[in-house]
Amino acid sequence: MIRLKDIAEKAGVSIMTVSKVLRDAPDIAAGTKARIRLLATQMGYVPDTMAQGLRTRKTRLLGLVYSAITNPVFPRILLAVEDCALQAGYDLAVGHALNDPQREALVIRRMMSRRVDGLLLSPFYRMAESVPIYEELLASAIPTVILGQRRSFCAQFANVEIDDLQGSLLAMRHLIGLGHRRIAFFAGMSANPSSQDRLEGYRKALREAQIQTDDRLVFNAGGTIEEGRKAAEQFLAEAPGATAVLAVNDLVAMGAGTLFLERGLKIPEDISLVGFGNVLASEYFRVPLTTLSQPKHRVGCAAVASLMQLIRGEKPETRRLPMELTVRSSTAPPKSPPTPSN
Repeated sequence: MIRLKDIAEKAGVSIMTVSKVLRDAPDIAAGTKARIRLLATQMGYVPDTMAQGLRTRKTRLLGLVYSAITNPVFPRILLAVEDCALQAGYDLAVGHALNDPQREALVIRRMMSRRVDGLLLSPFYRMAESVPIYEELLASAIPTVILGQRRSFCAQFANVEIDDLQGSLLAMRHLIGLGHRRIAFFAGMSANPSSQDRLEGYRKALREAQIQTDDRLVFNAGGTIEEGRKAAEQFLAEAPGATAVLAVNDLVAMGAGTLFLERGLKIPEDISLVGFGNVLASEYFRVPLTTLSQPKHRVGCAAVASLMQLIRGEKPETRRLPMELTVRSSTAPPKSPPTPSN
């Protein structure tokens, strides 16, 4: 095993200088740092993180708690978090809450027991004002960044979020610009603030265009492909006369779109369809899906950057990242001219 002494002898410096370089101490010249780091890499030096942790009381380990890796948005965020953590000199431990509050609490406690230096957390959203595990986490003083919007139970933590309202406005302005006037919204879970912002963006765009809102055009759809199919079933049964659908996410949009196609509707000739997220499958859906692109890599890196600020004792601001509309084949002008709005 290569030791600090071996690197020091090869570089012609003291062991203390090598130690300072590998700890990124500020009192070593940049050129010296670069030369010694390159030499350490070439010699195959691997730091003993356990020994370092005993000396510094730091583990150089970050925790990430997310719903589940089956969420198609998660892998890109995970890759970004891991890349940025490694660049900052940290390893990453990942736990999945599986949308279960008991499991979420268990995973967070295990991260705390591993003495992570910081935690990135995508919450299981609920309407409660306070949640015991979040109170424990706050009392632990572990630097924590919320991946997503905050509700009352996690309002004390820093966060990085997507501007869901802005994204919804973009989608609706696109549909309205094509000539659609009766647009349905397939809504997500009411406890999730992102879903609520997407619904509010839908309503705000209608108000901007002076189109009367109609609650009969809003359908509960949850967040899965199967729930999207069920919402589409209800939509067809109630026949609200809509010429377009904005779905709360790409999975719901693809579930709804599959049912529409099975029932003989053509997309976009008979009905236009827009999703949220721009997951990989959306581009390869039977009718490539117009959708809102989430900056997944930027979310992951911004979250790590905020966490590094907290670890340094700084106070990061909330970071709200914009979405971009990706127009594909699932949207077009309606067949017949729109009727004047009231």
